[in-house]
Amino acid sequence: MQPLEAGEPRTIGSYRLLGRLGAGGMGRVYLGRSAGGRTVAVKVVHPHFALDEQFRARFRREVESARRIGAQWTAPVLDADPDAPVPWVATGYVAGPPLSQAITEHGPLPEHAVRTLGAGLAEALAVVHGQGIVHRDVKPSNVLLALDGPRLIDFGIARALGATVSLTSTGVSVGSPGYMAPEQIRGGDVSGAADVFSLGAVLSYAATGAAPFPGDSSAVLLYKVVHEEPELGDLVGEVREVVE
Repeated sequence: MQPLEAGEPRTIGSYRLLGRLGAGGMGRVYLGRSAGGRTVAVKVVHPHFALDEQFRARFRREVESARRIGAQWTAPVLDADPDAPVPWVATGYVAGPPLSQAITEHGPLPEHAVRTLGAGLAEALAVVHGQGIVHRDVKPSNVLLALDGPRLIDFGIARALGATVSLTSTGVSVGSPGYMAPEQIRGGDVSGAADVFSLGAVLSYAATGAAPFPGDSSAVLLYKVVHEEPELGDLVGEVREVVE
């Protein structure tokens, strides 16, 4: 956690902010505390996105999707205001690092841990898809390693199964290069199978410490996903079979 900088908010809604947990292209996440003493994570979008009605619609959908999934497989939504001048959402604080951070700091997971992670994420995706939702951004930084199992977070680009209207510009793929499925890149119909593709890529990363589609630019990553086989390193046995 990083200390709050000058110019950053000290409160959001009824929550007092204690520090900054992280930041990304879409916004910042703060550690907060409710009036009753509950620790929460408060996601606040960057102010310039607040002027974009399409982004507000995406943010509203993220909140709605996370509420439908439930606390067992994601961080539970406690409060939100998608219509605020700067939209925000407060979720329960998950005391566990992102998979990306754990691998960077400690290296690949042992086989039994990869199997446990895979089983937990598969159950989570079964629930997500059972609710008629495709996550569309399953990647290491969106997997939190809690003591009682993994949590899948950030439903910002989730879409209902069978939806025909996209909130992105025509021809623009939405997801994370290197982990998104080929049909997302091509702009085709996206089903739960896309999340399963991403799950395989995440488990490969967890087991080897390296992305299965390496590259130094988004263009290279997108090309490799569509046209090349994944690089699975020294993966062997059942874990390799599952990932493949």
